[in-house]
Amino acid sequence: MAANGLASRLYNGEAGLNIVGRRKLWFGVAGVLVLIAILSFSVRGFSLGIEFAGGNSFQVPASVGTLEDAEREVDSALAAENTGVTVATAQKVGGPGGDTYELRTPQLTPEQATAVKAQIADDLGINADQISGNQVSEAWGSQVTERAILGLIIFIALVMVYLILRFEWRMAVAAVSSLFMNLILTAGIYSLVGFEVTPSTIIGFLTILGFALYDVVVVFDKVQENTRGITANNNQTYGEAANLAVNQSLMRSLNTSVVALLPVGGLLFIGAGLLGAGTLKDLGLVLFVGMAVAFLTSILVASPLLVLLKNYDPRIQAHNKRVLTRRGALARGEVTSKGAPSPAQADAGDAPLDPESAALAGAAPKVGARPAGKRPTGTRGGRPAGGGNRPGGAKRR
Repeated sequence: MAANGLASRLYNGEAGLNIVGRRKLWFGVAGVLVLIAILSFSVRGFSLGIEFAGGNSFQVPASVGTLEDAEREVDSALAAENTGVTVATAQKVGGPGGDTYELRTPQLTPEQATAVKAQIADDLGINADQISGNQVSEAWGSQVTERAILGLIIFIALVMVYLILRFEWRMAVAAVSSLFMNLILTAGIYSLVGFEVTPSTIIGFLTILGFALYDVVVVFDKVQENTRGITANNNQTYGEAANLAVNQSLMRSLNTSVVALLPVGGLLFIGAGLLGAGTLKDLGLVLFVGMAVAFLTSILVASPLLVLLKNYDPRIQAHNKRVLTRRGALARGEVTSKGAPSPAQADAGDAPLDPESAALAGAAPKVGARPAGKRPTGTRGGRPAGGGNRPGGAKRR
């Protein structure tokens, strides 16, 4: 039936997905992915934009033809001046003066840049003053990187303080580890696929940290709710309560991620893909990849890591041991689910009762006894009916 389908059970938190219990699998997969990302950083590196690697850019009016026509003419001008380089990236850019094509090349000398600009104007048949050229030094990109790293450090420090005050230090460690995992995997995808890293990419990286943190806090809030006072009972281990919380918050996290990815996907695929707004591609791409990875890391990494850290707490260790010991006794039939003695213990007659069993046994009525709270028939308030035995009372005939 549809009511018993997976989607319905997910919405009700009744799917029973064993996410925390399979933490070794998730940690293994995450470790392999991190290793691949690190190897990609070392071997392939990143495709840096001219803001970080240095280079030149030329803007020509979009009226000269298509973007492919403009790229072909600039490549021809670069070859005519024997620069030894070609166009690295080309995109359409909108501005107050109309649409233009921005074509970026590796670093050129000032003389080469001037000669290439004149050659482009000659090939396209337009005035040289209609073409603008810029030269960017890699020092500017280094400054941007330093500021981004500083901002990341400040962000992580503030997040640690907030999570310690809001939850506890183990949740703070698990959440920050999930954030770092998100950054590494997103950067690894950029390195493997060869996406260009621009200042917009750096802004996107810092933006996805906030989304990833929100996703982790949603899950941890439910974990805290389920595990509050857990050591006072022997029904669930900490890992089981945390796994239930993950199941209960799974659809909320999924819905949040889908709602966030829809506008970002529109920005990326419609704005950059169909409409050709190249400036939106860098920001939209990192947001789309980062948000998708953040959903996975918050569910498959943060919560299992939290359980792993909590299991080192002596109180949680003792609690888990009590739960497992009680379950073993239940499986052997030594106690019932409510802690009462088993039939074998009752027949033996000399089996000791634990405090809970003793309390239950003392509260249970004995065989043949009258129900508690009722008085003997024919009495009212503990006195004989009719007052026959009252002092000085007359006996009725």
